[in-house]
Amino acid sequence: MSSLSVKTRREDAGKPSIIKSKSMSSRHTALQHTPVYKKTSKCTGKLNGNSLERMPPEIILRILLYLDAGSLFCISFVNKLFHDLSNSNALWYQFYIRELTKKKKGCQEDQATHGLGVKVVQEKPKGYWRNAFFKEITGLNTNKWRKKLQRIDPYTGLPCHTEEVLRSLCVSWQITVTDGRGRHSTFEQSHASFSSTAGFVFWGAVNWPPFNQITSVELHGVALVPLDCPAAYRPGWKSVMATVKVQGECSELFVSDKVIKMVYVGQGITFGLWKDQLQIAFVIVNLHNHLLVQRSLHPYISSHREARVRALFDDVDPEFGLHGYTAYIELHNTARVLVSDRFSQLFCRRDQISGGFLPLKLIGKNNRCPNAHLLSDVSLPWKTEALHGAIKDCCMFSLTVWDEAKQPFWCVSAPVVITKVNQDTVSYDFDGASFSIFYQDSEGRVEMRLKQMEYKEQYFLVNLVIYISVAKVNKHFGRDY
Repeated sequence: MSSLSVKTRREDAGKPSIIKSKSMSSRHTALQHTPVYKKTSKCTGKLNGNSLERMPPEIILRILLYLDAGSLFCISFVNKLFHDLSNSNALWYQFYIRELTKKKKGCQEDQATHGLGVKVVQEKPKGYWRNAFFKEITGLNTNKWRKKLQRIDPYTGLPCHTEEVLRSLCVSWQITVTDGRGRHSTFEQSHASFSSTAGFVFWGAVNWPPFNQITSVELHGVALVPLDCPAAYRPGWKSVMATVKVQGECSELFVSDKVIKMVYVGQGITFGLWKDQLQIAFVIVNLHNHLLVQRSLHPYISSHREARVRALFDDVDPEFGLHGYTAYIELHNTARVLVSDRFSQLFCRRDQISGGFLPLKLIGKNNRCPNAHLLSDVSLPWKTEALHGAIKDCCMFSLTVWDEAKQPFWCVSAPVVITKVNQDTVSYDFDGASFSIFYQDSEGRVEMRLKQMEYKEQYFLVNLVIYISVAKVNKHFGRDY
């Protein structure tokens, strides 16, 4: 469950106070409405050693007015008295209006507060204006980045400015691992890179717990408030983007080289282990660009929830919902795109549904794709704090499938491996060795067949089929195939 990751203590039941403007007179008026916190001593006749705490709360509030937002937030961790005083709406309303006025050029403070009467503002719950200021300073209250995401790349069908928006909102990602004893360890990302279809986030910490002791992994999107205070105390929003159960030593080996072996645990999360050991060298997470900003900022951005789509009626084909699909496939590593192509007008007849899957054939014997070829030198670079290298015959795979209404239907980003297979058929067009790429999850699978032309040092994609789960199709369209 997503939550505002601001460290707080139990709040007092007193009503918050309000400041109407930045002038000293209005500050004085607001402080008059601030509840008075009486401090008594069990030992009568003895003075408290802390002279600041013996001051009237009105005087302390007047002093706190001279602090910046970062210092005011940090001082709330001193004790309960400072926590209650520094979270006063009278103080944070001042910062909110100041930030709002700064962003609206030529707008006076009176215009910014137009329509906010004293009674209306006083009825806001405690902490309301602090959170409003945090959202305003991070840009979550503006529509500028939403407009940027509306610009769609006509080739990939995905937003063009995903990386720009994520960096402008200071979005980062965290991984939390849980061991068999229930202990949690959280790690900040080392760095992130982006392609036109996905983002790749890397962790290279050296103090990971042993891989065989990890039972679950959680991926969080984090948007920190840019306050001038230590990062450990900086407030922000955290979103749970993925939760994966890990089977430790029973996890299937993905691919390896002389130094590293990679284990894919699902939902785009891959562990890089030192070979012949159970120690984690690095972690790579693939994040598909579809609604990536919204998923990273949940719950304040809740538009990423996909509603059920009604299949478009077709009076020619009564099996509407089985045709009109479009797919975009891209094979790439962190440095360059290896191959990419877009396929439209994909369909499947009802009698072709088999084993609970709906097959969509993109490339086959009768529909070759002349541009579907990639260099035979396929590798995935990796890097730790001490070493770096590249795993051969491994790359990233991104898939986006749209339904007939041009709504994203199935989005995948994960590492895949090119494996050699027995040549079961004779091809007069390609005389090289046969290779395959296979991907599968709970929603479907993808099967690719490649031929290697040794003298050209290239792979040619000779067969490509997408299998979508019928249960996913029924849930998406509300039908029963």
